[in-house]
Amino acid sequence: MSERATSFEGTTRRSAVVIGGGTAGMLAAAALREYADDVTVIERDALPTGPDPRKGLPQAHHAHLLWSGGARAMEDLLPGLGERWLAAGARRIALPTGLVSMQSQGWLRRWPEMQFVIACSRDLLDWVVREQVTAHPRIRVLTRTELLGLEGTAARVTGVRVRTHDGQESALSADFVVDASGRGSRAPHWLGALGVEKPRQEEVDSGLVYASRIFRAPSGADRFPLVNVQSDARVPVPGRTTTIVPIEGGRWLVTLSGTRGGQPSGAAEEFEAFARSVRHPVVGELISHLEPLTDVVVTRSTVNRRNYFEKVRNWPEGFVVLGDAVATYNPVYGHGLSVAAQGAAALRGALAAQGMTAPRLAGRIQRAVARPVSLAWELAVGQDILYPGATGIQPGPAAKLLRRYVDRLLLTATGHPVVSKALFDVMTLSAPRTALVAPRVMLTVLRGPALPRLTAPPLTDRELLVAQPPQHTP
Repeated sequence: MSERATSFEGTTRRSAVVIGGGTAGMLAAAALREYADDVTVIERDALPTGPDPRKGLPQAHHAHLLWSGGARAMEDLLPGLGERWLAAGARRIALPTGLVSMQSQGWLRRWPEMQFVIACSRDLLDWVVREQVTAHPRIRVLTRTELLGLEGTAARVTGVRVRTHDGQESALSADFVVDASGRGSRAPHWLGALGVEKPRQEEVDSGLVYASRIFRAPSGADRFPLVNVQSDARVPVPGRTTTIVPIEGGRWLVTLSGTRGGQPSGAAEEFEAFARSVRHPVVGELISHLEPLTDVVVTRSTVNRRNYFEKVRNWPEGFVVLGDAVATYNPVYGHGLSVAAQGAAALRGALAAQGMTAPRLAGRIQRAVARPVSLAWELAVGQDILYPGATGIQPGPAAKLLRRYVDRLLLTATGHPVVSKALFDVMTLSAPRTALVAPRVMLTVLRGPALPRLTAPPLTDRELLVAQPPQHTP
């Protein structure tokens, strides 16, 4: 038994329920297991027994990155998790050392490690988390079980109502319920049925479409960097991006994206051409001679959507929402998993400090969950709203002034390590956004980059050699 388990209040048994068996739900269960005698995870679908696709997760086909801020939060919840990922085939890639990235202001230099990213398929990442969490004796998972609603009142949630795959309905009582059911969450409806006010919701939709395909990596590409070409939201044209993520099994996961008016299609014969059509053709060039291992998979559900649960008055005791059930973001920024991890870490931190039955605990946790959500939300929608045809609240004068500073900061980051580090600290959710306006950073931004902008992707000679098409002798 964990040392933290001694924090159970008195001798009363405590129970918890988690809605959703995805990674956010598993992390919530990991947080709760230290303070509840039993944790029940409710999952509507069957869960795979290996690193295989999970029903209800179409975005798993596309590039996923676990930034260091999220990886550290997960490791804190599940010690040894990082080693398990690496043993299963994932890579720990230093940033920006192992990154070839063109941002709006140009190519970033590959300075010595400042942060890192875990790179693998979403299926593998989820599976390793799931295996470690479900091995705990206090956690059980009810699969093929539908959540019908919450039990309790507007003042306190006391459990859930469920229906199993054979049609049996029942109520499960719980001292604490966490909704981690993802972007399809019905939390506003469930709460409304108890008499809780509906949270304010905000949406920003750039019309983004994703298309992904897996290729066999070139021979000798075991340490090949992440490659990414971003769009420039300042130019009034559709935003197009391309990304190569090295994943397990000697493969490259290549994801294309385009906003309204410039979306990729699902046609295999158009995939490489789209990759060449962005601001630099490097990704199209790198995959031109590679063997595709899958068809093209397209996803169109990419709206940025946020529920402001933390603003709801008289938030009910015993209930918390985290992960994509709170907010979903343009996947190009890769923040969803990291925000979910930091939300679960906030849940555990509050339970450690106050116990499961402290007054007004749930409201405090919901506000703590909102902090990483707010940072990821601002990073995503601040760019997306600028693309042609984007819908949502347009930025005001203050936001436009801030954008000028951020443009200057991104330019300076291409040629100065101090600003580059601040950028990666915030981008990986390892530091608050105030790190971008620290005195030393602001002074450096005013002075500008110390080095001229790069004119080509910063690939090494060895990487260029690995990426060359094989030579065939007559």
